Amino acid sequence: MRQLARIDVLVLDDWGLDSGLTDRQRRDLLEVLDDRYATRATVVTSQLPVEHWHEALGDPTLAEAILDRLVHNAYRIKLKGKSMRKNLAEELGLPAKPTETDRPSETESRKNIDD
Repeated sequence: MRQLARIDVLVLDDWGLDSGLTDRQRRDLLEVLDDRYATRATVVTSQLPVEHWHEALGDPTLAEAILDRLVHNAYRIKLKGKSMRKNLAEELGLPAKPTETDRPSETESRKNIDD
């Protein structure tokens, strides 16, 4: 925990996508953010809108404390437009999302692994 508190820039990528934090994980996160508050940079990326972060964290009391430390002095940059993956796929002429027919079946996948 102390190492995370001392890193100059901590990046929390895809924040909120895995909302299954345990009570211990929430408390650890709070401890790290508390140690970093106003002394180190924390960058958060998320596809989850900020207004849903509280709910994603679960415990209302810990969520309030965690978000207070994250959002209080934050600079918010909201990006608009297509994702870079979609843009790149279009430039390369690839489908943006694989269709069911593009995906190998479970049997084909297992066969390739076993070969």
